[in-house]
Amino acid sequence: MSERLETLKKARERMIEDRDAHAKVLAAPFDREKAERARSKFTEIQALIDALDRAIRGEDIISPKS
Repeated sequence: MSERLETLKKARERMIEDRDAHAKVLAAPFDREKAERARSKFTEIQALIDALDRAIRGEDIISPKS
């Protein structure tokens, strides 16, 4: 696996961990201020995860597995 692909996959895993933390806030008893911030961060991080997924797929196309 190329170093670039490995870096993208590590970044994706890290973002999933961050997203999960915000999901826990959203699942907790309602607190308007915390929920609004968590909702915003959750959607921002999910967009980043989607972008990382596209980059990973693109990297797989550029350097196919042997």
